[in-house]
Amino acid sequence: MSEIPKAPIARIIKDTGAERVSEDAKAELAEYLEEVARDVAIEANNVAKIAKRKTIKPEDIKLAIKNLE
Repeated sequence: MSEIPKAPIARIIKDTGAERVSEDAKAELAEYLEEVARDVAIEANNVAKIAKRKTIKPEDIKLAIKNLE
């Protein structure tokens, strides 16, 4: 079960020009985005720990994304 609400997912897809979006498509994209977000969060947490911080900062997220590319 996805934690990301389906309405924003549908808006993102519709912003690309799609007229309709199936429930399964919304669920599939939400699941993928959560997986990517989880990976970024794990890496950002590692970056913060290396910097001897408990708080994840925006620059940690940016570096985590770069590291995962």
